[in-house]
Amino acid sequence: MIDIDKWTEIYNTVKKHKLRTGLTAFGVFWGIFMLVVLLGAGKGLENGIVSEFNIAKNAVFVWTQRTSVPYMGLKAGRFIQITNDDVAAIKANIPEVGVVAPNNQLGGDFTVNYEDKSSAFTVNGESPEVLFVRPLTITGGRFVNEIDMREKRKVAVVGPRVLEVLFPGVKEPIGEYISIKGSYFQIVGTFEPVGKGEDIVEDAKVIYIPHTALQQTFNQVNKVGSLALVPKPGVPAAVIEDKVKTLLMQRHQVAPTDLKAFGSANVEEEFQDIQGLFAGIAGFSWLVSIGTIIAGIIGVSNIMLIVVKERTKEIGIRKALGATPWSIISLIIQESIVITGLAGYVGLLGGTGIIALIEYLMRKFDVQAGFFGIPEVNPGIAITATVLLVITGALAGLIPATKAARVNPVVALKDE
Repeated sequence: MIDIDKWTEIYNTVKKHKLRTGLTAFGVFWGIFMLVVLLGAGKGLENGIVSEFNIAKNAVFVWTQRTSVPYMGLKAGRFIQITNDDVAAIKANIPEVGVVAPNNQLGGDFTVNYEDKSSAFTVNGESPEVLFVRPLTITGGRFVNEIDMREKRKVAVVGPRVLEVLFPGVKEPIGEYISIKGSYFQIVGTFEPVGKGEDIVEDAKVIYIPHTALQQTFNQVNKVGSLALVPKPGVPAAVIEDKVKTLLMQRHQVAPTDLKAFGSANVEEEFQDIQGLFAGIAGFSWLVSIGTIIAGIIGVSNIMLIVVKERTKEIGIRKALGATPWSIISLIIQESIVITGLAGYVGLLGGTGIIALIEYLMRKFDVQAGFFGIPEVNPGIAITATVLLVITGALAGLIPATKAARVNPVVALKDE
């Protein structure tokens, strides 16, 4: 049941000290406002940087370098060549590996030709599994499949820059043939790279052909340039990184202590480092905002102490008429919660409104400011902020309420 008299008293008290209450409540408002805006901006920065990851966030890449340690009668400085047999051995001996995608890149200076048009592009020999590592949007036709791999078909999947240069004005080049170093490949698909930034500009210039076809056509039989791997669900990327490198060392007679023979990149570790950075940013935002809120609480508490001082005689009369200490305490705490709650709620609405406006403008005009992506307000923040407001409001009124409950009616009635 709503106590109208109690709410009327709260309204009259706030109305009596409008300026003082407003200035003090501003601290709570600003703290919540800063919390929402800082966390929303931090989420926008996270979204912007994460969107730059156009590969699987738990991928591992392994490539060969030169040995740096003599081993089993073999000299240092040897170049290690990964082979198709190594790929088969990884699949057979390391059950934690979910995806193995061998890669070769066609080296040297060459141009890709179509009729009277030609230009230099990157030609990668890939397997169908690469889509689990580096997602692509297939815009026409299909990607390389297992039949292409098995039969070493001369087929190609081309990016948007290739279409722009070699097929200007052609809506669908599927079925056309392009010449790569004198060998003809039929286009079976087109794609758009996924992601943002400089990486997708380079990815747009890529032509994908079956890994086996590249090996056979361009004299790279049984040679693998690098490996892209993804662990099975629940397996840390570091586990397969270590096991794959250990297996390759054993197969190619490389010293276990030779850390330079195989290079690797663990995307999962890099992503976790970035996540740790954002956790730090969020923690800093909470720290700054809570500090501001605490300052506001102290201000509200001081106001309530003044209110208690001004209403000493009134409180004494209430107690003389039989008011319980709890009724006095609840009145003061409720008044404090109203001030902090209202100020904080306005701050929450203001911060959410600013983030929503920025999100709307960025989506409408499709813009991204550097690494800053679409900002977001986590619903959990609103819930946490609401709970925080109730708790801080109660804390702000606790000391004044306790003081009010201790008022001696006799002394209070003598107070002038």
